[in-house]
Amino acid sequence: MKLWSETFRDGGLMPADYAFAEIDPASRVRLAGNRNPHLAWDEVPNGTESLVLFCIDPDAPQDASRVNVEGLVVPLAAPRGDFYHWSLLDLPPALRSIAAGEFSSGITPRGKAAANGLRQGLNDYTGWFAGDAAMAGDYYGYDGPCPPWNDERIHNYIFRLYALDVPRLTLPERFTGQQAHAAMYGHILDEAQLVVAYSLNPELALTLKK
Repeated sequence: MKLWSETFRDGGLMPADYAFAEIDPASRVRLAGNRNPHLAWDEVPNGTESLVLFCIDPDAPQDASRVNVEGLVVPLAAPRGDFYHWSLLDLPPALRSIAAGEFSSGITPRGKAAANGLRQGLNDYTGWFAGDAAMAGDYYGYDGPCPPWNDERIHNYIFRLYALDVPRLTLPERFTGQQAHAAMYGHILDEAQLVVAYSLNPELALTLKK
């Protein structure tokens, strides 16, 4: 399969309007447009019964104790793991694109509801905001990048599309991206991906724009 986007180029920079937060010179960060990007694909293999799309940040710090703490940094070598920003299931094999902003536009405190028609999993902001009285809730669908502003590492966001040999994955009504990923085992016919970078660290953000 081939996957591309009119929002960014593979290996390029995520525009701030498609992130959860952007740099603010006065307050470090502010909420951003949080629009899902445009994505399009082709060369779907014969026998495909459905498509599944993920957005994953593999550079998320595993220890949150230093995240966004004044006077500290998240070291480049700090342990990292996957943070799921989006899991979109049951896309029909004849579908060839998703419009920018079609599934997300703006921040929804306490999280967006599950979409009608297509299944979307809980993203990992559900756990991240669990202890925040103003933001806690179930975050379904796409919510974009918000890497720590004190992280020494540029974060890469992987948009990965899978062609499956089943029309519907077996999952509970309320599921996570990790559960959806595991449910695909043995059903993948093909896959394609795009990688885009983003940072809220002002010094790193400047290097990305050069």
